[in-house]
Parts: sequence; structure tokens; C-alpha cells
Amino acid sequence: MIAGIIGGTGQMGRFFEGVFQAAGWETVVSGRRTELTNRDVAETADLVMVSVPIRVTVEVIREIAPLLSEDQIFCDLTSLKVEPVRAMLTSSAEVIGLHPMFGPGVASLRGQTIVATPARCRQETLDTLLSVFREQGAEITISTAEDHDLMMAVIQGLTHFVTLAKAEAIRRTGTDVAESLRFTSPIYRIEMGLVGRILAQDAGLYGDILQMNPAIPEVLARFEEAVMALREIVEAGDADRFQEFFAANAGHYTSYLKSATEETDDLINHVVGGR
Repeated sequence: MIAGIIGGTGQMGRFFEGVFQAAGWETVVSGRRTELTNRDVAETADLVMVSVPIRVTVEVIREIAPLLSEDQIFCDLTSLKVEPVRAMLTSSAEVIGLHPMFGPGVASLRGQTIVATPARCRQETLDTLLSVFREQGAEITISTAEDHDLMMAVIQGLTHFVTLAKAEAIRRTGTDVAESLRFTSPIYRIEMGLVGRILAQDAGLYGDILQMNPAIPEVLARFEEAVMALREIVEAGDADRFQEFFAANAGHYTSYLKSATEETDDLINHVVGGR
């Protein structure tokens, strides 16, 4: 089997090239500086995987979709799924959207999650592809493209928005980040680590995740309502209303509270032990 990766010279493309090679597949890649073109990959590979920035993914898919046959598998690695999957379905190939829930800096697939959105494929095809990832330790979540994008509006969109808003609020207070760490608890250091981790990366990736998922505005509207409600309670100094607010959210998270405490205790112990 030949896996062809369009955008295979990028970090994520190179990572998945290694994944397929470890599974015994032959690989071919195209990129901005390769002799092979996207067309060459599309006409050569049994599996064609698009690994390019979100903003140009649909454009690249549309470029190669007419070249593919029903004997090929068409995949992408984008953080959004509805539009890329819709574009891949204009081809004759079997279509399986993929979203790796990790960055290319991971050492391996062990313990990592990949969301798969099979749109038009035989079960045998799906099993063959997913076995490549499962055999290297990945956990697979199956979803529709629509449900994926709704979930990503919360998991990625809301999380990134809150983190970036927190960074901006701290900047606006004039707080010196390094100085604040002298006063910190391990939990604050972990939270600040998440802020720093995002800001150390590519702004374009986070911009595309926030700006191109049509489910984001509704989630942010609910966040804005939550912020205003909590602010009003805090400024009113109403202890009973704060207790009600807190209890309502604790109830919603009941099934997760124990494992959340255990997981963050492990993180705290790691941070404290490493200092």
C-alpha cells in the first residue's frame, strides 16, 4: 500500500509519514519544494492524505478530487471536518476525515486520540486505516463531521478563546508575568503554562480554529452570558447566589470531579517535583 501525503513536508505531514512507514506502507509526499506535485501524489497513492493549513485545505482538496478513483482512500488532517469532508465527497474515492488531537511534537501515537469521521467507505477500508493508528497505540473516536465540529467549538474553540482572553486580561492589568510566578501556586503555574504554550505557537492555526468553525459564535455567546452572570454575582457580594452558581456547575461535572482531582494532583506533584 502507498500512502501519499499532500503537505507531507510540514511537521504533521512528516509525523504521519513516519506513522505509515512504521506500519510497513510505502510513502510519497508533495510540498512546496518537492519534485513530486500534488497531482503526482493523487495519481500514485492508494491513500491520499491532505495535511495543509486549515485555510487552504478545501482549496487543495478541490484541486485533486477529480483525479481520484473509487479504488483510492481520501483523508484529511484538518481541525474542522464539515467543509473538508463535503469537498472530498465530490471525488469518486472512499472518504474518511481525520483529526489528530495532538501536535506534531509528540514522540509517538501512544496514548493519543484521533477522531475519525468516515463519510463514504467500506467497513474493511475503515478498519484497515484505523488499524495503522491503533497498532501504534492511538485511541480512536468515531464521529460525524457535524458532531465533530460542534464538539471542537467547545474543546478547541472555547478553550483557546478563554486562554487568549486570559492572556489579554493579564496584559491589560500590566502584571509582569515573571514577577507573578514568584507568588504562584503550582496550579497557577500550570494555567500560565497553557497560556505560554499557545502564545509560543503559530497564531494562524488558532485564528483559523476560532474564525472558521461556524459553531464558534454560539459557544462564545454562551461564554459571554456566563462571564456576565458570574461578574454580577461577584460584584453584588451575594454569597448565596455564588453558592447556587457553584453548586449548579459542580452538579454538571459530577462524573468528572474525582478523576479531575486525581489528574491535576499528578500534574501538581510533577511540577513541584521538577522545581
